[in-house]
Amino acid sequence: MTKKTAPDESISDLGYAEALTELEAILAELESSLVDVDTLATKVGRAANLLSHCRTRLSIVRNDVDKVVAGLDTDLDSDQGDNQ
Repeated sequence: MTKKTAPDESISDLGYAEALTELEAILAELESSLVDVDTLATKVGRAANLLSHCRTRLSIVRNDVDKVVAGLDTDLDSDQGDNQ
């Protein structure tokens, strides 16, 4: 069962998986034509905010992974220099 989130609940408190799950639920609702016209703008706004949050989280993780890989490359280069 999908967790229902109040429109004003802080997105910054959500993890990536939670935000993505909520975003997918909103998109499914919008695609099904069952969305209430009175809440359409709120749902689209929430979806846009969730998408932005997911992109930010991915960017942060990408930067963290790049740093780890760069550290591994530096370690590898120094190990090779020690063997010469």
